[in-house]
Amino acid sequence: MTTHRIRVGIDVGGTFTDAVAVDATTLALLGQVKVPTSHHHKDGVAHGIVQALDTLLEQTGHDPADVAFLAHGTTQATNALLEGDVATVGLIGIGSGPAAVLTRRLASFGRLELTAGKRLPLAYAHVADPADGAEVRAAVAQVAAAGAQVLVASEPFSVDRPEGEQAVLDAARDAGLPMTAAHEITSLYGLHKRTRTAVVNAAILPRMLATADLVDASIVKAGVSAPLMVMRCDGGVMSLDEMRRRPLLTVLSGPAAGVAGALMQERISEGVFLETGGTSTDISVVRRGKVAVRHATILGRTSYLNALDVRTVGVGGGSMVRIAGGAVTGVGPRSAHIAGLPYACFATLDDLRDATVTTVRPMDDDADDHAVLDAAGGRFALTMTCAANALGRVPEGDFARSDQDVARAAIAPLAALLGVDVATAATRILDAGVAQVRSVVETMMRDYRIDKDTAVLVGGGGGAASVTPHLALTAGLEGRIAQHSEVISPIGVALALVREQVERIIPGVTQEQILAVRAEAEQAVVAQGASAAEVEVEVTVDPQTNTVRAIATGATELRTQDRAHRADGDERLRAAAASLKSDPSAVRALAGTPTHTVYGTEVRRRFRATRHPVRVVDTDGVVRLHVPDAQVETTTVAGAPDVLARLVREATSYGDGGVRAPALRLLLGTRIADLSGVLEPGPLLALARSELASRGADEAVVAVLEVRT
Repeated sequence: MTTHRIRVGIDVGGTFTDAVAVDATTLALLGQVKVPTSHHHKDGVAHGIVQALDTLLEQTGHDPADVAFLAHGTTQATNALLEGDVATVGLIGIGSGPAAVLTRRLASFGRLELTAGKRLPLAYAHVADPADGAEVRAAVAQVAAAGAQVLVASEPFSVDRPEGEQAVLDAARDAGLPMTAAHEITSLYGLHKRTRTAVVNAAILPRMLATADLVDASIVKAGVSAPLMVMRCDGGVMSLDEMRRRPLLTVLSGPAAGVAGALMQERISEGVFLETGGTSTDISVVRRGKVAVRHATILGRTSYLNALDVRTVGVGGGSMVRIAGGAVTGVGPRSAHIAGLPYACFATLDDLRDATVTTVRPMDDDADDHAVLDAAGGRFALTMTCAANALGRVPEGDFARSDQDVARAAIAPLAALLGVDVATAATRILDAGVAQVRSVVETMMRDYRIDKDTAVLVGGGGGAASVTPHLALTAGLEGRIAQHSEVISPIGVALALVREQVERIIPGVTQEQILAVRAEAEQAVVAQGASAAEVEVEVTVDPQTNTVRAIATGATELRTQDRAHRADGDERLRAAAASLKSDPSAVRALAGTPTHTVYGTEVRRRFRATRHPVRVVDTDGVVRLHVPDAQVETTTVAGAPDVLARLVREATSYGDGGVRAPALRLLLGTRIADLSGVLEPGPLLALARSELASRGADEAVVAVLEVRT
């Protein structure tokens, strides 16, 4: 069956605001609209968001009450930092004696450069005793007199003892300024990095608070009762209240939306996602069904902001061809959009009559080696999109598709100049552009140990066809363009899960402390609107840094999808065999739950132990988990504690590097519980018990163990 309920995703870009409506049950795309981003309206970007929503509802025949989920992604925080449009931060350092020396050094953040010649506006004041209300009020008055529009309180070791920072905020409340404490932004040690992250968060806080209030009021006025969510930079969404507290989480959220779309719509479990626009390509990794995240660099310094690991290459669909000495020497980074030139492949054959190749300097600082056509219809740019269309690489219905005859006519004058045929000239253009992308892709695959045999390249964005197909061909990788690639970002916003990450540094961590961090993350996403039954928590314990990290994700409603197609046993077997690079006759089903089947095979190697790679395939025929060498065992919830204790004991290794328990995943109901981030057997089994706690005694449990090397 289908439902009238919809999920709406809105992506607020620098120029346009894109919105999509997705069926809440089947997750099928129902409609998409594009409106100009309303930077200069009295309601700011909120006006464009409501305009896009109204147009979308009218297009799809829905009412505001039909909206079950509404989320938006915005580049506002990123743009504010890039453009230096931030508030003056009043930083109040706390401490006496040696602690005062450390906190007074924080005043140096006023030297952080936002843009060329523009520094972070910061006013610093010091408080020796945070319990002295008069001293705190005097410090607040000092920074306010210096123009502070938002306050940050910071004290050494506030992660363990937050009372001092909280006392400053309590005493400063009468000032009427937005305020935050450093320990509220991150619970990791490192006074400088923690405070720097809090200060940058505060610098964008007033602007983002104003935007949040306008958007919230506008959505309510439009009649939508679903709570408004906001895209995070790690691929999830958060509540509007959480965004009001930590707006920094929206920085770099643009690329994260595209990856969320690739995960949820394209269901990548292992590979690389490339989002290609007109000017650049954002490259990110999905490993074992999860996005690759790291601490982001902001204002030239590392921070405690956990953001998607995205690497950008200046090659896109509109990147201009560069030539010298009768050869193609490069592509980009200058794009036809910035040069103000139309793509030659989108002209007409009559426009391209009498075309000749010349080289120009698109902008004053550019080299004069950018190839253009001067023809009867004017001047046109030769781009990656022209080359891809000339070779027939752009599929029917794609956003960037042109008439192939026109594209070939556009490349023909350049081919004559190079002394080759049109196909060879087009290939050389794509080779030059894709080489830059391939270098980054291969580096990221090495960094994250992505198996080339199982990886898939997925292209998104309006320029996807100009990069991904040729990259897949030249790199020998499987590749495809995402469905509805031009709106993959708003689709990602519409399908994203509520996400929260809790990090603690706990030397000598106990099982109880690990479970407490897990519970905190789980409670945080439930508090933001996630359905408790839908929450999954992944825990990682790093014994080298004593860091305990819990990442909780959950949907805002039960995700009981009614898909038109379910893969039968033969389809699932073929999917597993293709991923395993094996003949289906050599692959067998090892175990299963109602929603997942585990397939495996044997790989015999001379003079080395036989490997047992496995693939976990869901009911849609999508490979959800790749394990290169695994042991699989089926039990029940009642029997699991004893079975898991035995399996973990037998597979745990001991050596100079310490204890290394196996990487464990549990298939439970509709879920794959990933416990592979824990190396100690005791905490691993404790987490496994917590996953089993609410299950029926007779429910099947499949354990997939991977011995660590």
